[in-house]
Amino acid sequence: MRKIGILLVLFLLSALSIFIGVKDLVLQALFQGDSQQWLILATTRVPRTVSLILAGATMSICGLIMQQLTQNKFVSPTTAGTMDSARLGILLVMLFLPNASTTVRTLAAFIFAFLGTMVFLGLSRLLPTKEPIFLPLLGVMFGNIVGSVATFFAYQFQLIQNMSSWLQGNFSLVAKGSYELLYLTIPLFLVIYLFAYYFTIVGLGEDVAINLGVNYRLIQTLGIGLVAAASGLVLIMVGTVPFLGVIVPNIVSLIYGDHVKQNLWITAVSGSLFLMVCDILSRIVIAPYEIPVSLTVGILGSLIFIYLLVGRKRA
Repeated sequence: MRKIGILLVLFLLSALSIFIGVKDLVLQALFQGDSQQWLILATTRVPRTVSLILAGATMSICGLIMQQLTQNKFVSPTTAGTMDSARLGILLVMLFLPNASTTVRTLAAFIFAFLGTMVFLGLSRLLPTKEPIFLPLLGVMFGNIVGSVATFFAYQFQLIQNMSSWLQGNFSLVAKGSYELLYLTIPLFLVIYLFAYYFTIVGLGEDVAINLGVNYRLIQTLGIGLVAAASGLVLIMVGTVPFLGVIVPNIVSLIYGDHVKQNLWITAVSGSLFLMVCDILSRIVIAPYEIPVSLTVGILGSLIFIYLLVGRKRA
C-alpha cells in the first residue's frame, strides 16, 4: 500500500510540474486545442518532467549499486569521484575536439567516469581502516583533485563558463530535442535488474561472493560500467545532482532492507519523487525566476545526509 501511495504522489507531482512555469498552461485551452498551449506542453513542460523522473531514478539507482559494490552506505557517484572524472572527460573533448557531437562527449564522460571509479576502488583497498566514514572522505578528496585538474584546464583555455553548467544541475534548459539521450538509461535499468541478484551477493563481500560461485571482479566491473554510463548521461543532459545517490538508497534500505532486486523500483520512484519536489521548490521560491535544482537538492540532501551520518554513528 505504501508503494502504491508513492507512485500516486509521483503522478500528482508530475502533473503539478507540467503546470508550473512562467507561461501559464490552462486545461480548458488545452482541451479546446489551443496550438500555443500544446506547443509549450510538448516542447518544454513534458520533456522537463520526463527528464526529472529519469534523472532522479538514474542517480538513485547508481547510488544503490555503488553502495553494494563498496559495502558502504555513504558512497555514490558524487562521493566517489565518478562525476568529477566524467566532467574531466567532457572538458578534454572540448579542448581537443571542440566540434564533437553530444554522443562523443557522452562516450568520453562514460570512459573517464569508469576509469575514475576504478581508481577510487583501487585507492579504497589501500585504506588501513574499515570505518565507513573514511571511504566517502577518500572519494570526496579524490574527486576534488580530479575537479581541480579540470578547473585548471578550464581556466587556461577560457572554458570555465562552460564547465560551470556541469557543476550545477539545472532543468530550465531542457526542451524537446535536447534531452532524449536520457532514454538510454532505461535499457541500463533493465541490465541492472537482470544482474540485481549478483549485485546483492557482491554486497556481502568478496569472500562470500567467491564462496557462492560469483565472479566478484567481473560483477564489480560490470556494475561500475553501468554506473559510469548512467552518470555520464545525466551529467551531459542536466548537470550534477548531488546527494541523491546517497540519501534515497539509505532511506529505502532503512525501510525495506538491502535486497537490490526488491529495492530497485522503489529506489527509482523515490529518487524521482525527491528530485521532483526539489525542482518544484526551485521554481516557486523566487517565481517567475528559478534557482538551479542542485542548490535545493544540496540543501535538503546535506541535512538528510548529516542526519544519516549521526544516526548511523550512534547506532
